[in-house]
Amino acid sequence: MPPKQMKGVAKPKNTMATLKRIFSYMKEFKLQLTIVIIGILISAGASVAGTYLLKPVIDGYISPLIGQKHPDLSKFAGILFVMIAIYLCGALAAWVFSRMMLNISTKTLYKIRVDMFTKMESLPIRYFDTHTHGEIMSRYTNDADTIREMLTNSVTQFISSAITVTGVFIMMIKISWQLTLICIAVLAAVLYLIKVIGGKSGMFFKEQQKEIGKVNGYIEEMIEGQKVVKVFCHEEEAKSGFEKCNEELRQAATSANTFANILMPVMNNLSYLHYAITAIAGGIIAVNGILSLGGVVTFLQYTRQFAQPITQISQQFNAVLNALAGAERIFNLIDEEPETDDGYVTLVNAEKNEKGELTETDHHTGVWAWKHPHHDGTLTYTEVRGRVTFDDVVFGYVPEKTVLNGITLYAKPGQKIAFVGSTGAGKTTITNLINRFYDVPDGKIRYDEININKIKKADLRRSQSIVLQDTHLFTGSIKDNIRYGNLLATDEEIISAAKLANADTFIKHLPNGYDTVITGDGGNLSQGQRQLLAIARAAVADPPVLILDEATSSIDTRTESLIEKGMDRLMNGRTVFVIAHRLSTVRNSHAIMVLENGKIIERGSHDDLIKEHGRYFQLYTGMFELS
Repeated sequence: MPPKQMKGVAKPKNTMATLKRIFSYMKEFKLQLTIVIIGILISAGASVAGTYLLKPVIDGYISPLIGQKHPDLSKFAGILFVMIAIYLCGALAAWVFSRMMLNISTKTLYKIRVDMFTKMESLPIRYFDTHTHGEIMSRYTNDADTIREMLTNSVTQFISSAITVTGVFIMMIKISWQLTLICIAVLAAVLYLIKVIGGKSGMFFKEQQKEIGKVNGYIEEMIEGQKVVKVFCHEEEAKSGFEKCNEELRQAATSANTFANILMPVMNNLSYLHYAITAIAGGIIAVNGILSLGGVVTFLQYTRQFAQPITQISQQFNAVLNALAGAERIFNLIDEEPETDDGYVTLVNAEKNEKGELTETDHHTGVWAWKHPHHDGTLTYTEVRGRVTFDDVVFGYVPEKTVLNGITLYAKPGQKIAFVGSTGAGKTTITNLINRFYDVPDGKIRYDEININKIKKADLRRSQSIVLQDTHLFTGSIKDNIRYGNLLATDEEIISAAKLANADTFIKHLPNGYDTVITGDGGNLSQGQRQLLAIARAAVADPPVLILDEATSSIDTRTESLIEKGMDRLMNGRTVFVIAHRLSTVRNSHAIMVLENGKIIERGSHDDLIKEHGRYFQLYTGMFELS
């Protein structure tokens, strides 16, 4: 058995249900699948029938012609053409069903991947917080590839081998039941060896896979931390660590492949031994007149055909189980509960008439309104101002541990509210609740006096922009990355947003300016430049509420001073929530909230908190001394 099939096989929990679900994606291919089945039958039947023709060829044509000086070969040539035609039909049928199954499998995987990605985009942030990126990516790569392999090769080979074995076994019994008993005895020995040797190999292959993961993880860690390695001159220690991991992998791989490589030679030699025993027994039977020479030759050919499909079935059985286990993981993702949204208040463009009343419009006016339908069928429009209030909010990512305890605060339109405190105090959690990445079990959060649970999540988030500490840029041009904040933004608006964030200067110095293509999450840009682009992206969205989560943490003091005026212009007229460890960035906030263990322990302006000589005073003076 090839090593590929001997790796630790994952087993599905519900085989039949998973199979049905895979084939549910193939409903539209019923005609093609019917042709595939017919093609498999023709291909397997041609193999069995072509071999059986050896008996009449030898007994009816070759044997009678032995010793004749001028034999008539016309009938012999005729049956040879029949054999050629049968094998050609089998080959053509195999080509047809292979090509058709390849087409079916790729289209089926296309639909599965679409369902996966569609569901992924509807999942709540909680799912991504509790599942690693590698775990999710493996659904698209490893698990999807096992399904492709199963549909393209394993299923057809499994069916073809089963039909071939059945057909060959029937023909073997028809030719000689005595020789068939010998074949069954040898087959039992082969299956026993597969179980014993294969089981040992599978155990060691699991160990090898674990060691491969360790080696890959070590290499990835060393690549990411290469600067640190060189700074501390730890090259030799790094090589020593790699040699240890590599040696453990070598030992596991040696043990795994020792058994895997033993299996095929043992089976091949058993096959030759089987062939020799069958030939001897067949010769004895033929000499006694029980079986003809053609029957012996045909039976010997069938022994070859009988052993190979049995091995293929055992191999493909493992491949199918592995694919079904992968399919279950994929369907688990597809079956995840999507992000719920019971909101009915929507965000619309609006304009004011002479009386100051709001009316909905289909074009951007710079005025936004909440469109609020009521039970009596009436509609009201509330101008989006950015007033946010928390009323005794309690929240925890897991039920047994609360992160926020009784948070009460308010932000008036246009105010800048800052959150400071130690790591884990709950600062980022508050901003996660404002845009409903998570819903609160206790307490109320209101946005322009509307409970945010009533606002559609997409509209709520469209009214806000967030600049995160870990900036993410997409593969594409600088222009496209800024436009991500507003897909309808014109080039002029993009340039204006970049100037607002003071990103325009460095962009113009790039090789292709705003058309410079970013790859690798902006690896060719400095962290500060990447954050400037993120700020520009937030600016082009033109939201009434802005959230800055350590937005300037990777920008040096000089760059920060350069963008301060631009940030002030960006924050003008907007409600802004700022999270910052660098306390110099929050001095001009209207209110500063000091959090500790999920509670607001101090609140007030910078001057008021300094006068109190409390926790903020300690933090600020400590930062000042450090600077």
